[in-house]
Amino acid sequence: MKVIIVDDEMLARGVVREYLAEHGDVEVLAECGNGFEAVKAITELEPDLVFLDIQMPKLDGFEVAELVGSKTRFIFATAFDQYAIKAFDHHALDYLLKPFSQQRFDQALAHARASLGDRGTEAAVEAVVRDVASTRARPLGRVLIRDGAKVHVIPAEKIDYIEAQDDYVQVHTEGKALLKNQRLSELESQLEAEKFFRIHRSYLVNIECVSRIEQVSKDSHVAVLKSGPRLPISRSGYQKIRTAIQ
Repeated sequence: MKVIIVDDEMLARGVVREYLAEHGDVEVLAECGNGFEAVKAITELEPDLVFLDIQMPKLDGFEVAELVGSKTRFIFATAFDQYAIKAFDHHALDYLLKPFSQQRFDQALAHARASLGDRGTEAAVEAVVRDVASTRARPLGRVLIRDGAKVHVIPAEKIDYIEAQDDYVQVHTEGKALLKNQRLSELESQLEAEKFFRIHRSYLVNIECVSRIEQVSKDSHVAVLKSGPRLPISRSGYQKIRTAIQ
């Protein structure tokens, strides 16, 4: 089994490395001290398993998990128990609460081995936990977009609008358009509903960026943004946005 250890504390990485030394078939591919290093290492080295801290500088553990995609599997290791449900929503195979013993670590590793060999069972468990987690999720404060080796971190308030592009979305922010591998409906559910409005099946707009609504025909309207773009508004979208900007 090939693994990567991610933690901003050198001592914590050392504990995981020491515990792994008891397992001769495990190879440590890399150790990372922050989220950006982790994304690069996981993408390039494609480990079977990642031991991942949650609270780290630059990118936290959940943001790392989002950026590297659903193929990677994680064991989260953190000093905070309030993230457990969210951890399983990000393909966690186990959740280690610091400080943990060699025995507890070995249990987590054994669970990971079993789960990696039975993806069907794992997916079923994740689906149940995901339903619970979604009811407690907070709105996204920022959107992460990976562009090759580069990661764009976009505060939600800096987003003008988001456009659907098949299985992708194009995020428009400060004069730039960045492509993200995510469906518009999924991103809509994660952003703050009071600020982001689905005005059309292909457009999600930040209400604070709307300058005015213009009527272009008897039953057709557009939203004119402060930055200049004119976005089509569907009939149902018109009812939503008209109420919001009154």
